[in-house]
Amino acid sequence: MDENQIIIPALGIMLPIIITLGAFVMVVYIRKYDNIERMAIIEKGLSPDLFKRDRTTSGILSTALLLMGGGLGLLMGYGLDSLFDMEEVAYFSMIFIFGGLGLGLAYLIEEKKSKGTGN
Repeated sequence: MDENQIIIPALGIMLPIIITLGAFVMVVYIRKYDNIERMAIIEKGLSPDLFKRDRTTSGILSTALLLMGGGLGLLMGYGLDSLFDMEEVAYFSMIFIFGGLGLGLAYLIEEKKSKGTGN
């Protein structure tokens, strides 16, 4: 039995575990340094109200329109692939084009909403 035949299945098992642990450690360190930064700001005498976030729908709207644009891009990519036999190029280009259009639409909606409220 070749040594590569033993290593490749082990890598297939270990890779998701390593990625999961890496993501967990990254989140823990981000939270740790965020807390350290907040404590330093509070020690300097600044108000803890700086940490409160305004609950706006801009992130949700952007994410929703990006995902809708990506889905529409996949659908259009499938159509181009079946009509012109373009393979991967159709999928990637349509995802980026329609995803970008979705983000542009989210920006226009947020601009219209902010002008309407007078911010």
